[in-house]
Amino acid sequence: MELSAIYSGKNRTAFLLSAALLIALIAIIDWLTKPYISIGFLYLFPIMLIAGFLPRWQIVLVALGCAVLQELFSELPSSEAITRLLMASAGFVGTGLFVSEIIRSRQMALEHMEEVETHSKLRQEAEEQLRILVESSPAAIVTIDEQGRILLANAAARNLFASEGAALVGQSIKEYLPALLSAVQSHRPAQFRTELRCRGKRTDGEAFLAAVWFSTYAAEEGSRLAAIIVDLSEDLRDREELSLDHLMKNTKILMGAVAHEIRNVCGAILAVYKNLSRVPTLKDDEDFRALGSLIEGLEKLSEMELLSPSSQNGSSVELTSLLDELRVLIEPPYHEAGCEIAWRLQDNLPLVLGDRYGLQQVFLNLARNSQRAMESAAEKRLTISGDVQPGSVIIRFEDTGGGIASPYELFKPFQPGANSTGLGLYVSRAILRSFGGELKFEPRSSGCCFAVTLARV
Repeated sequence: MELSAIYSGKNRTAFLLSAALLIALIAIIDWLTKPYISIGFLYLFPIMLIAGFLPRWQIVLVALGCAVLQELFSELPSSEAITRLLMASAGFVGTGLFVSEIIRSRQMALEHMEEVETHSKLRQEAEEQLRILVESSPAAIVTIDEQGRILLANAAARNLFASEGAALVGQSIKEYLPALLSAVQSHRPAQFRTELRCRGKRTDGEAFLAAVWFSTYAAEEGSRLAAIIVDLSEDLRDREELSLDHLMKNTKILMGAVAHEIRNVCGAILAVYKNLSRVPTLKDDEDFRALGSLIEGLEKLSEMELLSPSSQNGSSVELTSLLDELRVLIEPPYHEAGCEIAWRLQDNLPLVLGDRYGLQQVFLNLARNSQRAMESAAEKRLTISGDVQPGSVIIRFEDTGGGIASPYELFKPFQPGANSTGLGLYVSRAILRSFGGELKFEPRSSGCCFAVTLARV
């Protein structure tokens, strides 16, 4: 049985009682056999029994008591009693303290071992959890050494770089992401964290756009680099296709605005042409007939119209997340300009019918218009609020700018004196109308307010 198990706390009472009975039994036997033999040396055994449970000063007291009992029942000459008492006391106390220190040292060593084992077990569990996390991560994770050799690569990394999930460990990262080799060999400080976008290459030679988050660290063998890699190629293609789609939609809206202006001009030219056609001398003139053909062509060009709301079906849009993205986009420039944004929106706005990208463009345009309008205002605050109604959701953008001098001309294209092309509000309203929404100006005593009305799904 282990020494620590013998001197465990659950045995304390039994050992102390056994030691007390043993001391009493030795004293009785010693007293009964006093003329013949002394068994006082046996007091060492109860002293060793209590040494693992009592503090040092109590061990000393018990040892001194045993030395006195030994001398009390001794038949040796009394002239040497003090010497024998001192020698017995020293022996008993020394034995008790020695055994006590052995037991305490053993217990401390065992406790330390248990603590080390516990820490080792926790570390193994953490390492196992980390290994599972790394191996099951959908993002590619690699570590490389100072020479650029791959030391670790999870399943996602093998699928990203190697054909059919071939092994990557031991290969050079230069074949896949040369930028990482430069980073680990750049002799930067012990820890360096950053992110980059660079060109990656697979074993079959296919290139892709990689987003890389990496950090360097120092190990006993030299510099190391750990990186998380994501393939952005699909996102890039989707984003470019989405941008092209919305570019085409916005182009149709712009062409509609141009057609509207051409129609106005053509109406005036056509009236003049019809009046001039009554003049006999111009009726058979070739140049006059050519002018008529030109006007006819302009009329056909002006027949282009905006998409009707029924011609383009919107999809379900989650307003809450869309407005969270808007917050990320507009708050930094607003804070730099010294403007405040008050968000007065409920947590879970209902789904609405629309186009996510188009709605974001409308919201951005309204927010930027408000920021420009408040450049010279004493109070600079934009309030974005939401009003949920039975069949619709209204998002209002209300600022503390100088207001609108001519509200009836707000949504006309090619506004004179407007920033950029003067098409912002016109295009924004056309985008909303393309999926059944509406943009309106709401008069205020001061400032400006635009309301975006969206149909609920």
